[in-house]
Amino acid sequence: MTLAEAILSKKLGKNVYAKDSVEIDVDLAMTHDGTTPLTVKAFEEISDRVFDNKKIVIVFDHNIPANTSKAANMQIITRDFIKKHDIKNYYLDGEGICHQILPEKGHVKPNMVIVGADSHTCTHGAFGAFATGFGASDMGYVYATGKTWFRVPETIRVNVTGKNENISGKDIVLKTCKEVGRSGATYMALEYGGSAVKALNMDERMVLCNMAIEMGGKVGLIEADHTTYDYLKNAGVSNQEIAELQRNKISITENEETYFKTVEFDITDMEEQVACPHHPDNVKGISEVLGTPIDQIFIGSCTNGHIGDLRIAAKILKGKSINKNTRLIVIPASKSILKQALNEGLIDIFVDFGALICAPGCGPCLGAHEGVLGDGEVCLATTNRNFKGRMGNINSEVYLSSPAIAAKSAIKGHITNE
Repeated sequence: MTLAEAILSKKLGKNVYAKDSVEIDVDLAMTHDGTTPLTVKAFEEISDRVFDNKKIVIVFDHNIPANTSKAANMQIITRDFIKKHDIKNYYLDGEGICHQILPEKGHVKPNMVIVGADSHTCTHGAFGAFATGFGASDMGYVYATGKTWFRVPETIRVNVTGKNENISGKDIVLKTCKEVGRSGATYMALEYGGSAVKALNMDERMVLCNMAIEMGGKVGLIEADHTTYDYLKNAGVSNQEIAELQRNKISITENEETYFKTVEFDITDMEEQVACPHHPDNVKGISEVLGTPIDQIFIGSCTNGHIGDLRIAAKILKGKSINKNTRLIVIPASKSILKQALNEGLIDIFVDFGALICAPGCGPCLGAHEGVLGDGEVCLATTNRNFKGRMGNINSEVYLSSPAIAAKSAIKGHITNE
């Protein structure tokens, strides 16, 4: 079996395979400030009681603090829903981005079936969970019944090998986007493996699964291992529960016949990758885009706002000054990461460099809050999407890179790896 097939089979108590249609109980359901009001509207047409007030998580992250009266009114609807149904797990006061908060607070565990009203819910597949994004009407049904249905996805296996200290998880996933293409994995699972993937920490693994959707993927998946369990322990999951998860660990034997196809590459001699406008699969080696002038740089998002990303950027920026023609925005992915960055002196480094620090959240990524671009401006971002108009202006351009490349480019004012 593929990992996707194995997780769903374990959950259902029977073997299911690619292209089977299954109805399944959901272990965790998530909406955020942008999608909860629409979910509530759909839910109220079906039921007056949520399926389980402990299995729903609601996060404010897209427009927090509210930047318009419309956003504020949507948040009122959400707060009223939380009170009315006594939702137990909610994070409304700038705790951070939903895809960071769920694992950070110990909500995400291997073998779970997780759905969220946000396309990057596939991030949680890094923990060996079947996690995918839904629309608001589907989420309304989940909130009412606790059930949904899937067509079991076919799987593309991505094997990544080799060692290269200059290559991050972001470089690996951008290379994967180039190899697979923007629609090459439509409604499929991207199952990552190989020595280079096993060597990644959980933050980097989340980057790989986060961008599965950029290839049309239904889920991104990585088999749980000791790195996964160590993260869960730090997230407050009890030793007893971790031991139980280890006993029920799903292990797969790679068999080429079970996959739709296999993609393989070695990072040993690979150069850093940059996605050029206007899609994440328009990827080039950095040597092809060196010297591209940059107006704004953004380090953050659910993709690369982790503490490890901030450490990498701060190490590069320490003692340096921002290029006079460039501005830098840094946004930690959660309040916990912000506090850690403060304690480690990273925020001081960013401020001294000349960066603008914003509250934990999605920030410029969706083009609705902080850091909207002007006409003709070019941004280099550590985010997951660079669609035309993604950062709020159809007349701007967005490039995607790792935090290391973003930081180095902030010093020079153009794309560089030096």
